[in-house]
Amino acid sequence: MAASLNNVVLVGNLGKDPELKTTNTGKSVCSFSLATNESWSDAQKQKQTRTDWHLIEVWGAAAKTCGEYLSKGRAVAVVGKLRTDSYEKEGQKRYITKVIAQTVQFLGAPTEKTPSEPVTGEAAPDASGPGLEQAPF
Repeated sequence: MAASLNNVVLVGNLGKDPELKTTNTGKSVCSFSLATNESWSDAQKQKQTRTDWHLIEVWGAAAKTCGEYLSKGRAVAVVGKLRTDSYEKEGQKRYITKVIAQTVQFLGAPTEKTPSEPVTGEAAPDASGPGLEQAPF
């Protein structure tokens, strides 16, 4: 079997302030939406734009840092991996795809208290394994 790769690199702006939570086992997890924009000219030379929204999860100490320093509108670069989880709502199985961040780099003008180095997240628990938990979102 050939090797596989699950890697995502996104650069965009936060759509709202991040949510920092603690799981039942005491792990920190920070969640935020990230907007990425794409522009092009159509056949009639009219400028077109498209915004895609991505759900980002950061775990561990990096989650605390993101929760403290990030806010709506802030530009960040995220490197991570895709994960699709399922849940039931009103008797229907639903799916959500998110990016589990391995690195978050704060972009834009640094402030005195903003980290200048990328913050590195921990691996997210595998929600499919026994006794492991899914993020509370």
